[in-house]
Amino acid sequence: MSRLPYLNPARVRALENALARRILVIDGAMGTMVQGYRLDEADYRGARFAAGFDAQHEPTRDPVSHPGHDLKGNNDLLVLTRPDVIGAIHTAYLDAGADLIETNTFNATSVSQADSHLEHLVHELNREGARLARACCDAAEAKDRSRPRFVIGVLGPTSRTASISPDVNDPGFRNTSFEELRAAYREATRGLIDGGADTLMVETIFDTLNAKAALFAIEEEFDARGGRLPVMISGTITDLSGRTLSGQTAEAFYASVAHARPLSVGLNCALGAKELRQYVDVLAQVAGCCVSAHPNAGLPNAFGENDETPADMAMLIGEFARSGLLNLVGGCCGTTPAHIEAIAKAVEGVAPRALPAMHAQAA
Repeated sequence: MSRLPYLNPARVRALENALARRILVIDGAMGTMVQGYRLDEADYRGARFAAGFDAQHEPTRDPVSHPGHDLKGNNDLLVLTRPDVIGAIHTAYLDAGADLIETNTFNATSVSQADSHLEHLVHELNREGARLARACCDAAEAKDRSRPRFVIGVLGPTSRTASISPDVNDPGFRNTSFEELRAAYREATRGLIDGGADTLMVETIFDTLNAKAALFAIEEEFDARGGRLPVMISGTITDLSGRTLSGQTAEAFYASVAHARPLSVGLNCALGAKELRQYVDVLAQVAGCCVSAHPNAGLPNAFGENDETPADMAMLIGEFARSGLLNLVGGCCGTTPAHIEAIAKAVEGVAPRALPAMHAQAA
């Protein structure tokens, strides 16, 4: 990564100062909270997408001869059709003690939005997702000027993998490419920066080649702007084998992305805190930057749900903190504001993981 100046140096200084003082808290699951609202198709469509397509994009389209598509489940679209719901979720996490709020843009890339035939919305979704999170953070800061709140612009993994064939009979086949992913991530990155994100997070990485495309696209956008934002990277250990889906251990994953000189590297999703601990420990030993963890609320039960209680999760996370493994912590699938509140209390007053001396001197 180049060492361009920061686009907003005052915000970066505030973030770095906060990280030096304490373990910062990231929010919890967005999808889990959205499910609790029991939204229907009409909620997802709103007025603009009432016919199942974007009336602003295709004003002359006849919904009878060319009907639209089901949009329920496209949670990223809610930043346009139900910003009240997404804003309320952001605020609930801020009220629970989160220092950093993730934008509702996990699937806001052209690759993922192609499923809803809404690829043209990518810049708008990311820009408005960041603006909405920014407004919620600004409102929280206004209540307590001593505690800044930060927007993490989220770049999800997409539904495709550049390293693995989806066809067991054709191991050389790929349903995406580095170039397709690079272009998709560049467009999303542009929107997140335009919307006011403080940092960018390439997260839930199951394929490091996908992540490399994202990091390349981010660097391209920084070069075009002549400035940068801090970059956070969070991978996913997909099962108890201790590897990502593309086969890397935690150490190998870090070695593959360290060139980006990230603000933080960490792990999220797939596993609960108990199962994730040993891999976070590995990162804490090798990483020359901050370490983050936002695990699921336990492993999925027989119904595919995560049922670890806030108290259980906080107990486990508290031990992570006291063992010196963490700089940032939050929750992924199954977590709620109650989980984040309990986690925030568990790490309160615990010193953050000390950065290696070499990194501190280089920074």
